[in-house]
Amino acid sequence: MAVDLSWRRYLLPPMHPEGRRFVAIFLAASAIFALLWLPLGVAGLVLTSWCFYFFRNPDRVTPAGDNWVVSPADGIVQAVVETTPPPELGLGEENRIRISIFMSVFDVHVNRAPVGGTVGTVAYHPGKCLNASLDKASLDNERNGLRIDLPGGEGLAQGSLGVVQIAGLVARRIVCFVKPGASLRAGERFGLIRFGSRLDVYLPQGIAPRVVPGQRALAGETILADLRLDRAGEALHGEIR
Repeated sequence: MAVDLSWRRYLLPPMHPEGRRFVAIFLAASAIFALLWLPLGVAGLVLTSWCFYFFRNPDRVTPAGDNWVVSPADGIVQAVVETTPPPELGLGEENRIRISIFMSVFDVHVNRAPVGGTVGTVAYHPGKCLNASLDKASLDNERNGLRIDLPGGEGLAQGSLGVVQIAGLVARRIVCFVKPGASLRAGERFGLIRFGSRLDVYLPQGIAPRVVPGQRALAGETILADLRLDRAGEALHGEIR
């Protein structure tokens, strides 16, 4: 994939199609406000710029290799805990490592596949719109989860990985572009949430995280975990290499 390395990539990234009607609404409102009082129109243009910025859809460079689990979202690693995954994903009742990434309203909200594989399940679960930074948001909030079945391979973990889009206080729409049976590449766009929310990643059994709470993550680029196994079939716990 060719990546634009010019100034446009940073100052004028492309906008996701989901944002077009919102930008159009903001522009129309700004024009009306300007007719009523010019400063209101200027404020409207500032909000329109923010709306465009919210729906920006920049290119990302995903690390080469089938072994990496990459971040599905831009934001801050909020928590790395061991817990039971949501039942609708079909990942079993045993505990797994869950990595939670919180997206503010200033982060890119396009979500990307953390691994390559086949979408085994897409499960929407209605719920509340609590603050997405709360731990109980994983089970209480509105969410949409994907189970991605790993292709495996020599020296790589088998099984499945879960990734869950979670609505927050101001998030009112979870969008998912894929259906069961779809093939995903690591770093491929699969959905978005508007406006401000969180994504949870449930790692395969026995796989250790390579991030810590407070770390900044970029969707499709930041490495969360390594799927490689050693000769004894155990997960590698050394440095990234």
